[in-house]
Amino acid sequence: MAVPQNKITPSRRGNRRSHDALKGANPNECTNCGELKRPHHVCASCGHYDDREVVAMVDEIDIDEDAA
Repeated sequence: MAVPQNKITPSRRGNRRSHDALKGANPNECTNCGELKRPHHVCASCGHYDDREVVAMVDEIDIDEDAA
């Protein structure tokens, strides 16, 4: 079983754990609609990527309640 020869100091332990912190999100503003979106991803609100429409978005969906 692995047992340390000497006690690891809190400073050395902290230095080892310094890279384990979670990084915050890095949102960018969509050039078409201005909403915040993830970098290098299609905008969820308007469907644009790199100044062109990639996903056609539907404004409103009419649901027939009698059909359900």
